[in-house]
Amino acid sequence: MVEDFEACYRAIQSKDARFDGWFFTAVKTTGIYCRPSCPVRPPMAKNVVFYPSAAAAQGAGFRACKRCRPDATPGSPQWNERGDLVARAMRLIADGVVDRDGVSGLAKRLGYSDRQLERLLLAEVGAGPLALARAQRAQTARILIETTQLRITEVAFAAGFASVRQFNDTVRDVFASSPTELRVRATTRAGAGTRTTPATRTTPATRAGAGTRTTAGTLSLRLPFRAPYNVEGVFGHLVATAVPGLEEWSDGAYRRTLSLPHGTGVIALRPEPTHIAASIILDEWRDLGAVVARCRWLLDLDADPVAIDAALSDDLRLREIVAKAPGRRVPRCVDGAELALRVVIGQQISTAAARTHTARLVRRFGTELPQGPNGGLTHIFPTPEALAALTREDLAMPASRHRTLVGLAEALMDGDIDVNPGADRDETTAALVALPGIGPWTSSVVAMRALGDPDAFPATDLGVIVGAERLGLPKGKALVEHSQQWRPWRAYATQYLWGATDHPINHLPSPTPES
Repeated sequence: MVEDFEACYRAIQSKDARFDGWFFTAVKTTGIYCRPSCPVRPPMAKNVVFYPSAAAAQGAGFRACKRCRPDATPGSPQWNERGDLVARAMRLIADGVVDRDGVSGLAKRLGYSDRQLERLLLAEVGAGPLALARAQRAQTARILIETTQLRITEVAFAAGFASVRQFNDTVRDVFASSPTELRVRATTRAGAGTRTTPATRTTPATRAGAGTRTTAGTLSLRLPFRAPYNVEGVFGHLVATAVPGLEEWSDGAYRRTLSLPHGTGVIALRPEPTHIAASIILDEWRDLGAVVARCRWLLDLDADPVAIDAALSDDLRLREIVAKAPGRRVPRCVDGAELALRVVIGQQISTAAARTHTARLVRRFGTELPQGPNGGLTHIFPTPEALAALTREDLAMPASRHRTLVGLAEALMDGDIDVNPGADRDETTAALVALPGIGPWTSSVVAMRALGDPDAFPATDLGVIVGAERLGLPKGKALVEHSQQWRPWRAYATQYLWGATDHPINHLPSPTPES
């Protein structure tokens, strides 16, 4: 995108929000970088430089605009769409792998050397893994500074910085303000009527109290997306398949538990007309960056719906249903292993039966949450290790599916199969179908919802078959051949085919939130 100067400049002249996250505009005369839709008067073309990432702009010495907050834009759609090394690295960096395991840990996950990875990221994103992780830490720090009452020193380590000095220097470099100045400015905005919801800081005495949930606190955020966003398509699916104790729909929000690198968490995601309102309860603030990344992944918030819908509308059979409910996204997951195991549990049975079987396993073998503000949420999903030890007596399912479930759990436990967003999609799909009991339907659903493959197409899915019939599309192999014209968006075409059915995944329980 940044190689086409004229296209980028036209986007900032029209303040086109669709390009937020695709590139960043740096102004040489002011030393500031902005999102394309920044409301200020567009600078002269001779004073503009475009960068493919915020980290690249920061590395060139530019500071974030205080008005448009370019670090708070939706992410670039290409990092979720693509399956190449750079895209996989970007997804893992967003999940905090560099902060937890360093650049060497990231490179090892991807099967490359540190030097090779650095070179590839610099060539395409304009910044190496450390700079990209630094930019993400800065954004996490700003969120904690402006929306919590944590002490500044606590924010530094919670955001992943190695020292308070490093934290202070980074915040000044990126935001042209000290951490204290950011907090004062946020407080002033709140006093002037700007919406902000500071979290209450939990005292050490409360955290250590017997019988209470050990939490860092509760945080409220806005997660932006590119419009249009079809709420029913994503939230309807998540609610219809929600497992009691693990997930629920409450007061217009989808809520669920999370297993995180440094503890557990509970999220509540409420759809609003212009954003997703997220309420997050964490054991450790260090997990905030990973939680935000996983929520965005779950709800497919970084997609470019205008481009996807335009491509699918070229098929006259899909055009009407796309126009009727534009902006469908792929409902993904917060944990690839959990999703893959749940897909196997749900093989050849109804959605209701899959919920019942999974809820039974969650109650018996999942990790129970401590008491706290969890509502009807009681457990974390069982680990692969727990499910690998299951016997036939533990499962009310056919022997063949029991073998498949245990075999998959063992492969996940041993690291033979990687079903997380940073995995190689082709390698994972091949490894899945090599397991007894896993066929094209299971591997396609896992590729679509866990790996984020935009072209995954579960052609044998009952909802796809029924939806295709209702839209007058061919059946069987002819449908697969017909679907070639939808590439690389067949996973999104699947959502529209599901939307043509009467399945409860297309409807939210009443009352529905305004959208």
